[in-house]
Amino acid sequence: MKCVIGLGNPGEQYSATRHNAGLRVVDSLAKLLAVDLQKGRGDFRFARCTDQGKRFLIIAPLTFMNESGRAVEQAMKQFNLSSSDMMVVYDDFQLPLGTLRIRKEGTDGGHNGLASITHHLRTENIPRLRVGIAGKNCPTENKKEQMAAYVLSEFDDSEVRIAEKMIKHAGDATLAWVHKGIEHTMNNYNKSFL
Repeated sequence: MKCVIGLGNPGEQYSATRHNAGLRVVDSLAKLLAVDLQKGRGDFRFARCTDQGKRFLIIAPLTFMNESGRAVEQAMKQFNLSSSDMMVVYDDFQLPLGTLRIRKEGTDGGHNGLASITHHLRTENIPRLRVGIAGKNCPTENKKEQMAAYVLSEFDDSEVRIAEKMIKHAGDATLAWVHKGIEHTMNNYNKSFL
């Protein structure tokens, strides 16, 4: 069974931050499909979904971002998933706001959430969907303190509409992956939605 996993930080204070873009994609999918996420056997929430006859799971870790791997490993055990069955959705400050990038596998690219997952699962063979969060105020130098503050900031008023559009398209991309696979999804959703 396929599984869409949205990364973010728990708590209301983080819900609208750039770093929670992946979690917002999963929440929007749950709303679209009219399902409620329930507590899993571990540090995650999940929902069983059906779309046009296809069954799949959505999962939202309850850990902080840098501990995402623990929650994903627990979910894999509960549902007997393999790493190639999952699509991990997360923010990327190296991509312009409004841009999606889907890949079959690869390194963590410096993202703490994905790094935690590849560490716990001991593989980089994990399909992923990166959601661009770099707006006009994104620091140009990769200084740790500046980037941490930026990813934990909320979208500016001028960016909210673009962010919401991007999150909707990211949800569409995950459904395309469920129905038609990774190649189709990469061919149709690896672009900017500005």
